[in-house]
Amino acid sequence: MAFDYKKMLKRELNVGLKDRQYRMIGGAVALLLSVFLGNIFLLLIGIVLVATALMRWCPVYSGLSKSTVDPNEPAPDSGSHSGTESH
Repeated sequence: MAFDYKKMLKRELNVGLKDRQYRMIGGAVALLLSVFLGNIFLLLIGIVLVATALMRWCPVYSGLSKSTVDPNEPAPDSGSHSGTESH
């Protein structure tokens, strides 16, 4: 499996909801531990995990053409609803 640098730069949604939850929990734990232990490495790992969870995009997943997004899970809110339905 080759790593595709060009695809890595595209910001396509590739972190699913379960993956996002695990990243948030792991990142929060790493950040908390880094505060008490004074460990810079844990701080960096925690920041990366929380950031990728919030963006729902991982550059490594993009480069490897991997996605944990389930086709049945709801799309993220974009802030505006352009397609309104009338009942």
